[in-house]
Amino acid sequence: MTTHNHNGHFHTIVIGSGQGGKPLAVDMATAGYRTALIESSYVGGTCVNVGCTPTKTMVASARVAHLARRARDYGVILENLSIDLSLVRDRKRRMVESFRSGSEKLLDRTENLELLRGHGRFIGPEGIEVEVENGPSHRLTGDHIIINTGARPARPPVPGLESINAYDSTSIMELDTVPDHLVIIGGGYIGLEFGQMFRRFGSNVTIVERAPRLASREDEDVCESIAQILREDGIAVMLNCSVSSVRNEGSGVRVSVRQSTGETEIDCSHLLIAVGRTPNTDDLGLESAGISIDERGYVTVDDYLRTGIENVYAIGDVTGGPAFTHIAYDDYRIVKSRLLGEQPRSTRDRLVPYTVYIDPQLGRVGLSENEARRRGIEYQLAKIPMSHVARALETDETRGLMKALVDPVTGQILGCAVLGIEGGEIMSLMQTAMLGKVRWTELREAVFAHPTLAESINNLFATIGK
Repeated sequence: MTTHNHNGHFHTIVIGSGQGGKPLAVDMATAGYRTALIESSYVGGTCVNVGCTPTKTMVASARVAHLARRARDYGVILENLSIDLSLVRDRKRRMVESFRSGSEKLLDRTENLELLRGHGRFIGPEGIEVEVENGPSHRLTGDHIIINTGARPARPPVPGLESINAYDSTSIMELDTVPDHLVIIGGGYIGLEFGQMFRRFGSNVTIVERAPRLASREDEDVCESIAQILREDGIAVMLNCSVSSVRNEGSGVRVSVRQSTGETEIDCSHLLIAVGRTPNTDDLGLESAGISIDERGYVTVDDYLRTGIENVYAIGDVTGGPAFTHIAYDDYRIVKSRLLGEQPRSTRDRLVPYTVYIDPQLGRVGLSENEARRRGIEYQLAKIPMSHVARALETDETRGLMKALVDPVTGQILGCAVLGIEGGEIMSLMQTAMLGKVRWTELREAVFAHPTLAESINNLFATIGK
């Protein structure tokens, strides 16, 4: 990595070192172009530092605790189970440091790449100023500028919230003791993962959700099954409820919740805000460059991730597209293909798979039933409970369901949802079939090893037409 004066002109300037920005900066520099990578916090962005890497590490610890409590179900006797959250946190920190340091070492050994530690802001359509803490600011110009500034946890306008100690998805991972009672505002993916995790660590957990369903972007049957699973785990789920105010009460927090039947109050030791994320565009100087944002603050881009300004792109969560690491990484491939003159790619018609790391996992790709109905798309439905899967029965992990939509004319798989043990892996197998245009009838008749989870695809597609 080059270390001389950072001021001057660059071929490529990348603002943010997330899972799209970092590889793009490395590839442009490796191709011989002078490249600047601006990072105000930690290298690696949300995923490595406060997202996928740490949360899934902690979820794994919670699953071990869950299985240990269930040991007797498998004929194994354990006594005196206890959770040391400081050890869980230390394991999480080591994992993050390993991933982050790997990224930093890659940047260090990349020629033509300059890493600027500071806050980048537009001062025109081609100019960037970088504010460095306790140092002089840098002024850069670039032929190509890529915005990869991501998003942060949103703060809802709840009266009293500013005067209490409320946690978000970042700060709650730094706790060293298990909360007595954790109230979570928000029943989306983040709230569900943390809710189940802390329940398994030993907390009482209450989830308060404004919508009539948890994970409300999913089909109704999936939402209902998720709620049933969490309630079985001992989590209190409050739907159609809004938080009207919060205040300190003793050493904890009192949460006032508005329901159709009236107002109720919940006392808790810890409060987690999980109502979504807000884009990091409010201090980027976008107006000085003429870059448009939508009503929620996300940068407006086309199918090639171009903003309305020539040679300025936006990638990752800051665009308001699907907020997943693998989508940010594909965004990088799209912009790279344009900047390096490769076969052009776009966001058009790309499959968007994702996995929610509740346990059992929810893996999803392609069309849902709700979306198919809304768009007037004809489909046939295949659906089975996980209790019909041999491998799930043998491992005593039978909660959940799997379903798939197929085209009645072409036989192509349109989408699937797998809420079950290793649901993300089964979904990925189905996605591979979709990418290869394999018809559902071929999967129904395929020979899979017994007794694998993959074999369940035989059973699933055998339900069509019955």
